[in-house]
Amino acid sequence: MLLSIKVELIPNNKQVTQFRKACGVARHAYNWANALIKGVLVERETDKTVKLPSAIDLHKKLVSEVKSVNPWYYETNKNVPQQALKELRTAWDRCFKKVAKQPRFKKKGCKDSFYLESGSKAKPKINNDGKKVKLPSIGWVRLAEPLPVTATHNCVISRTAEKWFIAIKYEVEKPIVKADRSTVGVDIGIKELAVCSNGKVFKNPKAYRTGSKRMKRLQRSVSKKAIGSNNRKKAVSQLAKLHARIANIRKDAIHKLTTYLAKNHSIIKIEDLHVKAFLKNHKLAGAIADCGMYEFKRQLEYKTEKFSSQLVLVDRMFPSSQICSNCGNHRHKMPLKERVYVCPECGHVEDRDLNASKNIERWFEGIFVPVRSEVTSQTVSSTEIACGVDKPDSSHAVATLKQEVNTKTNHCPDKSR
Repeated sequence: MLLSIKVELIPNNKQVTQFRKACGVARHAYNWANALIKGVLVERETDKTVKLPSAIDLHKKLVSEVKSVNPWYYETNKNVPQQALKELRTAWDRCFKKVAKQPRFKKKGCKDSFYLESGSKAKPKINNDGKKVKLPSIGWVRLAEPLPVTATHNCVISRTAEKWFIAIKYEVEKPIVKADRSTVGVDIGIKELAVCSNGKVFKNPKAYRTGSKRMKRLQRSVSKKAIGSNNRKKAVSQLAKLHARIANIRKDAIHKLTTYLAKNHSIIKIEDLHVKAFLKNHKLAGAIADCGMYEFKRQLEYKTEKFSSQLVLVDRMFPSSQICSNCGNHRHKMPLKERVYVCPECGHVEDRDLNASKNIERWFEGIFVPVRSEVTSQTVSSTEIACGVDKPDSSHAVATLKQEVNTKTNHCPDKSR
C-alpha cells in the first residue's frame, strides 16, 4: 500500500529564495487559469458552444500567452505550473460534480506549495542519502531526518510557519500483527479525547485552549503594526509559529491514539458523527474543533487498512449515552451536564463516556434499541410516601408529590384487653 511522509527541510537562504519563486509561479499559474475558466463560464451563459479548456489546453495557452510575457517562469522547473493547472482543473471538476465549492484565488503567503518531478516510476531521479535530497532545478537540500526511501519519482514542497517540508509517497508492506486481537468501542468526547470500552482513557491535550491567551496577545500585536512593515511581518511569523505548534500538539495526540487502536484491535467501532452540524453550536464549536474529530476518523480509515483491521461506523442515531450497559434499560434523558450514568432500573453507576463506549462495542447492524423509559434516576417512586409542598421549589429537578395517606393500616391486637 502507498503511504505518504512529510519531513522538514533545512534550506539555505539561496534555496529559500528558489522555493519562494516556485511558489509564486505555481500561484500565478493557478490564479490565471482560474480567472480564465470563470470567464469561459460567463460566456457559456449566452453561448453553449463554448467549451471549457482542459488541463492540456490551459498549459498550451499558458506557454503561448503567459510565459512569453513573463520570462521569470523559466527560472523554475517546468512541472511547477503544469501541476498547478492540473490541480485547478481537478478542483473545478469537483465543483461541477457538486462535491466542493468553486476554487478560490490563492493568496501570497497562504498555504504556499509547489510540485516537482524527475525521472519515472521505474527509474526515479529524486535521490537522497539520508542527510540531503537532490531536488530538480534546486540542488541538494539538507534534511532534518532521513526519508524512508533512497529515491522517489515526485514530491511536494510546502511551507508552514517559515518552515519548509518535503512530502513523498512510497510503497510499504503491511506489518505483521497479532491474530487474537479484540474488538473495541471508542467514544470520542471533549472532556477526554477518547474513552475505550476496555477502560483505557486518552486525555485531550486541549492545545487551542492552552494557547488561547498567548494567541490573543499575538493577534493584538499584529493588529497594532502598520501594514507592510517589517515589524508586522515579524509579528505574523510569531503568530504562525504558535498556530503550527497548536496544530502539531493536536496531530500528535490523534496519531498516537489511532495507531494504538488500529495496531492492537481487529475491529474498531466509532460513532459516525456529523461534525459539521456540531460546529453550528457556537457554545461548543471551539472545543469540538480542538478535538480534531474529522482527523481522527480520517487517520483511522488508512491505519486500519495498514494494520489489517476493520473500522465500523456506528449509526449516529444510536443512543449510546442513554442505554445502560449493564441491563439495557433506555433512559428518557441524559443531558451533557450529567457526567455519571445512573440507571433507574438496576441502579448501575458508571462514567458516562465509558458506558457509551461499551454500548458502541456491542452495536451491530439491525440491533434492537429498547423504547425510552419515562422513569429517570431523579423521579420519585409512587409507592413511597413523598413529603413535599404543594408547589415545587425552583431548585427541584422534578415536581414533588403531595402528602399521601396510606389507606392500608396494620391492625395490631391491643395487649391491654
